[in-house]
Amino acid sequence: MTTLKGRIALVTGAGSPDGIGFATARALAAAGARVAITSTTKRIQQRLRELGGDGQHIALIADLTDPAAAENLVAEINATLGKIDILVNNAGMVQTGKPEKSKLFHKITPEEWLRSMDINLNTCFHVSRAIVPQMLRRQYGRIVNISSVTGPLVTNPRSTRYSTAKAAMMGLTRALAIEVAGKGITVNAVGPGWIETGSSSKAEIVAGKHTPIGRPGRPSEIAATAAFLASDGASYITGQMIVVDGGNSLQEFKGPAEGYY
Repeated sequence: MTTLKGRIALVTGAGSPDGIGFATARALAAAGARVAITSTTKRIQQRLRELGGDGQHIALIADLTDPAAAENLVAEINATLGKIDILVNNAGMVQTGKPEKSKLFHKITPEEWLRSMDINLNTCFHVSRAIVPQMLRRQYGRIVNISSVTGPLVTNPRSTRYSTAKAAMMGLTRALAIEVAGKGITVNAVGPGWIETGSSSKAEIVAGKHTPIGRPGRPSEIAATAAFLASDGASYITGQMIVVDGGNSLQEFKGPAEGYY
């Protein structure tokens, strides 16, 4: 079993009750870690109440597109819980409950492009940059970036901004991993496929049912993978992305399985 007793963890983008971020926070807490959770709205306080732990965990509001906010967040966690051993960069895609409107490439405005990079990529950069120095000093750390199969492996029409940001996140993951590999720090990513959350559309649920496993994934399944990468058992894994997509990226034919698979 994954044991994280005595570890301090930060999970970003944990405001949704049925999202990957909060599922990951619960998995880390269940494994023994003290967890700081953050989102852009005060709903994160409700997640803290659900997480329980009798004061073992904390919840903070922060807009991580702002590098100063990321620095302040890390400083507050250090002062309250201690130095951060585990960072899960999950913030992205949706902020304050407002989904990003899909657009064809040539209709994306420069402002929309920059905003998408801010939410989906720069949040990861800002928080990691604030935490890596203390991990280097302590010669220990686990960074887990929640990427996606969209961008690094596959894509869809009208997904240019998201695909680009998530592909870039994998570039960041690999580049940082090789810089800190001899310092007791690993940097990895999880690549979710069709995962059923509260923000999933009907079309996304249908797509999940057409995976080889025959159903969408669960946030808890992404969380279990992230918790493993955060553990000492994953100490020889770095610069990698573990794909959790029900085998969807394996199959060439993605229509109804009847008569084909």
